Parts: sequence; C-alpha cells; structure tokens
Amino acid sequence: MNRFIINKKLGAFRAYAAAAAAGANINNNNLKIEGVKDIIAVASGKGGVGKSTTAVNLAVSLANTCQLRIGLLDADVYGPSIPTMMKLDGKPQVSEGNKMIPIENHGVKCISMGSLVDKDAPIVWRGPMVMKALEQLTRGVDWGQLDILVVDMPPGTGDAQISMSQRLQLSGALIVSTPQDVALMDARRGVKMFSKVSVPILGLIENMSYFKCPHCSNPSYIFGKGRARKTAEEMGLGFVGEIPLEEEIRSGSDEGVPVVVSQPNSAVSKAYCDVAHKVISRLRELAADDQHFRSVITL
Repeated sequence: MNRFIINKKLGAFRAYAAAAAAGANINNNNLKIEGVKDIIAVASGKGGVGKSTTAVNLAVSLANTCQLRIGLLDADVYGPSIPTMMKLDGKPQVSEGNKMIPIENHGVKCISMGSLVDKDAPIVWRGPMVMKALEQLTRGVDWGQLDILVVDMPPGTGDAQISMSQRLQLSGALIVSTPQDVALMDARRGVKMFSKVSVPILGLIENMSYFKCPHCSNPSYIFGKGRARKTAEEMGLGFVGEIPLEEEIRSGSDEGVPVVVSQPNSAVSKAYCDVAHKVISRLRELAADDQHFRSVITL
C-alpha cells in the first residue's frame, strides 16, 4: 500500500508542473533545461508593480554578491524591458548547435524577445505564437551551466503564465506586489495560480514600500504600510523584504545599470541582496523538504 505524506500549506512542498502533479505520464526530466539547476519565476498578479526591476536586481545580486552562475529570461513577450534595464546591445548569436547564445552583462546571461525585434516594434501575436516563442526562449537557448535561471514572468494569470509553469521545472515563484490593496488582491490570485499548478512560493516581496525624503530622510508610506507583510502572514507565506521607492532605482533601470551595480553600498542595494540570500535559503529548504518527502514514501 502506498503512503504519501504531503504538507499542503502554500509554498511548502516542491513540485514542478500541473500535469506531473495530476499524475500525467510526463517525465520530470523533460521539464528541465539542460545545464540549469534551479529555475525561479518572478511574478505579479498585475503590471506596474516593479516586477521586472525586481527580477533584474535580484539576478544581478545573485550573480555578483552571491557569486552564482545566473541567467535571466525575459518571458514578458508583449512588453520586454530587460534589454533596456540590462543594457543589452545587438542580437543573440547562434551556436553551432543552432541555439541562441545569451547576451551577457553585469555578470548575468540574458535572453529577451526585445533583443530579437526592432526596439519600437509591437508584438501582435495570438496565443499559439506566444507559446512557440516562449519555447524558443527557454529550450532554444544555449544557457551553459547555471545555478539559477531567473524568469521575469508576464504579469497576470493567463495562458502564458500557466504554460510556463507547466512546461518548466520551476523550483519556486517569488511574488512581487506594492502595498496597496488593489495590487495585493491580484498578488493573492497569482499565489493561488502557482499553488494550482504545484509551484512552491519562495515568498512575497513588497516593492515601493515607502518613499524616503531626500531632505529629511523621513519615510512616507504612499501606498500604505505593512500590508504585504500582513498578506504574507495571512496566506502562510514568507515575507522576503521591503524595497523603497527611490529615484536611483528608476534611473538605473532607464540607463541599463541596475542600482545594485551603480550603488552597491546603498540601503536599497542591501535590501535586494538580502532578498537574494533569502531566496537561496528558501531554495535549500525546498530541496531538503523534497528529499524528506521522497524518504517518507513507503511502497
């Protein structure tokens, strides 16, 4: 008789795809990307909360501060911003194996649809074309050996997000939200979507937590105070940090030099680095839980 012990708390167990979780005949090895140890999604329930900025600064922190081999995949096909934020020039070269070679900057290997089309060209594609493009951006790339591939997910909870969750062996998802209630409502939906496709939640990060006055240094909680932390507690999730609203973050994104590179000793850079360390710790916890889960299965 089979005996399975599963902790069903959100984000408390390690699984990789809805189809696999449902018992479909899919080999988890087919969900992996060759040479990539862990894949994490940086996601949000809606646009405009700073998801891409978070993904960029997290990836660079993991590479430069944590000394890991990091890749960054821009999966936001309709609104690719990674080429601007990471200052990626030119188009990817093609390897002898007919795979794209990522463009590297700031110690991170990057690939984006924005590097394959003209700068101002709109992506006017229906679902099947988007799915095909995402497949090429993941498995059609020669990533080499990576410790972590950070995926900047499209905003929302539609076909693209579900397909990425089903087709990749995601080690976990980091949810980004601002403190305001309208953003947190959609963040909750994002958490529940990943739960439905059996992807663990690495934690909830509150972006634009407060504005620190450059003159008096007093914080102004423009979008509310402590609401993301409260939401994380209510949903049984880890709260991984607060990122303030600062001009340097915006200017760094526009200029293609992330704030963790331009001002590595600033408070906001230290906040991003702290998030990076917490993500690594959470991945280790999930790996240990996965090993324990396997050991408690009695056949």
